[in-house]
Amino acid sequence: MQVIIITGASDGIGAEMARRLARPDVALVLAARNGEALQRVADACTAAGAQALALPTDVARQEQCRALVAAAVQRFGRLDVLVNNAGRSAHALFEDVADLGWYEELMRVNLWGAVWCTHAALPYLKATQGRIVAVSSLAGLVGVPGRTAYGATKFAMAGFFESLRAEMKAHGVSVTTAYPGVVDTRIRYRGYNAAGGELGKSSLREEGAMPVAECAQRIIDAMQARKREVVMTAKGKMGRWLKLLAPGLIEKIALNALKDDVKPQA
Repeated sequence: MQVIIITGASDGIGAEMARRLARPDVALVLAARNGEALQRVADACTAAGAQALALPTDVARQEQCRALVAAAVQRFGRLDVLVNNAGRSAHALFEDVADLGWYEELMRVNLWGAVWCTHAALPYLKATQGRIVAVSSLAGLVGVPGRTAYGATKFAMAGFFESLRAEMKAHGVSVTTAYPGVVDTRIRYRGYNAAGGELGKSSLREEGAMPVAECAQRIIDAMQARKREVVMTAKGKMGRWLKLLAPGLIEKIALNALKDDVKPQA
């Protein structure tokens, strides 16, 4: 039986990955703060034949990350895959932020939560030559106006997991980093605004947003193939090279991805 931990599994990409991975030879350990929503996902996975354990978890707290991994191993005796998917969004111009406290909290969720879960899981993943997945963002490859906080967390994730991949190669543990673009979820609506409250809207143009099902399946395919990374969009793939060759053009493209009412003004 394959044992898989998925953080941020109560909705969006994490929930869809759980439902798509659910089958009789899989045990899913699902983590998120919303216990009720998490249990609904677990019930759907159980109905599909998988074993599913819902564990309400706040990955911004190191002790809860450790407890999550410990509970998974205690229940199922092994660990094969860790999907670091939990995250929160944010949009604010840096000059509009008065209190940077929420920058620190966002880093705890998006970066440290993944680091803490991975650190706790690593001995068990080495034992099974398992897989690690880190769900980053195109904002972790190219700087986007209004995303100083969010981009910082995702750039940091990319650096951490790229280094870890090299460290784990000799142990047979794969590290796959996923870089989604705009996906049809509510994550942007629940992100931080400049005051540290809930944004309540998306700052990005949503036309052509990738369906959640497509995004989840691409991550699963990359995970199963032990790919180093999966960049979700053609623009994202092109942007990595244009950033080196024509950085000014990339800045214009990034600006055009924003709605007009949130663009920085001269």
